[in-house]
Amino acid sequence: MTVSVWILKLFREPSPLYKKTYVSLGAWLIIAILIKTLSFHPDLSFPDYSDSNFKVLGLNIPTNLEFAGERVPQNDYEIKESLEKEFFANKSWKNSSLALFVKARKWFPLIEPILKKEGVPDDFKYVAIIESHLSNVVSPVGASGFWQLMPITAQHYGLTVNSEIDERLDVEKATVVACKHFKDAYNYFNNWTLSAAAYNVGIGGIQNALKKQNTNNYYDLLLNEETGSFIYRILAYKTLLSNPTHFGVKNKLQKSGGFPAFKIVKVDSSITNLPAFAKHVNTNIIVLKTFNPWLIGEKLDNPEKKIYQFKIPKNKNIDLSVYFNDVFPQKSSTDTILAKPIETDSLKTVTDTLKK
Repeated sequence: MTVSVWILKLFREPSPLYKKTYVSLGAWLIIAILIKTLSFHPDLSFPDYSDSNFKVLGLNIPTNLEFAGERVPQNDYEIKESLEKEFFANKSWKNSSLALFVKARKWFPLIEPILKKEGVPDDFKYVAIIESHLSNVVSPVGASGFWQLMPITAQHYGLTVNSEIDERLDVEKATVVACKHFKDAYNYFNNWTLSAAAYNVGIGGIQNALKKQNTNNYYDLLLNEETGSFIYRILAYKTLLSNPTHFGVKNKLQKSGGFPAFKIVKVDSSITNLPAFAKHVNTNIIVLKTFNPWLIGEKLDNPEKKIYQFKIPKNKNIDLSVYFNDVFPQKSSTDTILAKPIETDSLKTVTDTLKK
């Protein structure tokens, strides 16, 4: 009997032994398929970078990303990887997104007009998000305020920092100083992206990196982890706060907020007792310091007769809790501060640059 005839007969007239063999083989085949299926981990597969609008976790990174009108190149794997890391691997901004929307609604209307007046692109308001999450935090190294200014930097640009007054905590004045630094850096680099990065590591730091690496492009630089991710983090926050519905945030948070109506009280003399002064202007010390957080002492010496302006809210029944936690100095943590303060070595670079 030939082999082919034997096989044909086997299938036509299977014996009980053969039937048992078929069942065993079938069972082993099913087990093999199950093992192969269970051992496959889809989360270990690599994202597809064939399209610049690649998707991760059900969201997508816009293809037309730009900072201050300067386009972000997305035809490079390392750039895409950096964007992906800040958009999706860094969970801190997503976990605090609702609180950030409330803060942005409140503080951006105060910051945006100053940026415009100073000639600084609107996108720089997101730097304040990176620096402090829009709070008057104090870092372990002494940086303070929304813009995390060091004392020497603030004083260099004309702010008062002493035991009674810390104008770094005045959001408007600190924003003007931040704008001056951005513009000084832009005058040197002629590039807003590099100017933003210089806010993190200093003008001198960016200057040295450009020279050593023979480039004039931020996206080509190999920098320390913090500065290297600085712009990408700004882009993540910009996308989050300018596209709320994409991230599941209700539209009502986009409406204009800002500060209540104020009256301005000007004083050109010393104030020996701030609580008594607060009562004199028809308010109390808590309200006075909440809306004038630069007052850090219990009195105000003013031998030079400098004019100080105090904001006094017209509505006496205002909810202080909306502002209290943002403006009173707090110690920073790794969850709050995402960037280092301006390096003081930049001051010498700025001064030398302006002299040229």
